[in-house]
Amino acid sequence: MTQPQPSSAPPSWWRSFHRYAGALGTALHYLVLLGWLGVAPTAAVAATTAGALLGAGANYWLNHRYSFASRRAHRTAAPRFAVVAAAGVLLNGLVVAALVPNIPVLPAQLSATGAVLLAGFVLNRYWTFA
Repeated sequence: MTQPQPSSAPPSWWRSFHRYAGALGTALHYLVLLGWLGVAPTAAVAATTAGALLGAGANYWLNHRYSFASRRAHRTAAPRFAVVAAAGVLLNGLVVAALVPNIPVLPAQLSATGAVLLAGFVLNRYWTFA
């Protein structure tokens, strides 16, 4: 009797999203944000931008191999990921900047994280790593 072979197909949409929404990049982002705010509490946009950049860097390799099981060459995927990450960093900063005058930094950041998570997932799944 032969053993079933593992599928070489990319993970399903839900499995990809679950993997994409993993904690490493977000944890790095929030560590930088909270650490920076402990030193300079009025610099929310700078703190969240620095954290988002660090988180994005960590996420490239995880997304290419684990979240999307991409076969796209790094020479193609990496620049596309950089474009999506830059758009995410910009969106993150804009959402935080728009919300911080009216609500505390952490709820503003949670809103920004949700917006960037959804937009980044769709762009990365269907453009960067497809």
